[in-house]
Amino acid sequence: MSRLYIDLYLDEDVDVLIAKLVRARGFAAATTQDSDQIGNTDQQQLNYAAEHKKTLLTHNRVHFENLAREYLEQERSHYGIIIAGRRSPYELVRRLLIVLNSVTADEIENRVRYI
Repeated sequence: MSRLYIDLYLDEDVDVLIAKLVRARGFAAATTQDSDQIGNTDQQQLNYAAEHKKTLLTHNRVHFENLAREYLEQERSHYGIIIAGRRSPYELVRRLLIVLNSVTADEIENRVRYI
């Protein structure tokens, strides 16, 4: 079955305000707090996102680039990783909405995007 809209999952280091702002624009966004995943490792965060068919949003470029590579080498699937530079929540949401309005959930599967 084809999936149209990206369902976001915010890593623990991403400001929860971003989830609120994204939800206010009609998109699904869960945080580690919402999902009771606080304190988990990056591997556990990506595993959780993959199990729940969510695209992970993080600031942690190095770890998640490595994890994406490991998933690829192990022929495991994830539902996308968006790596965001550290900016104000409003600027990140502006950039994030470009992705959310132009990329489908199917198109981001097993991909890493940068905003």
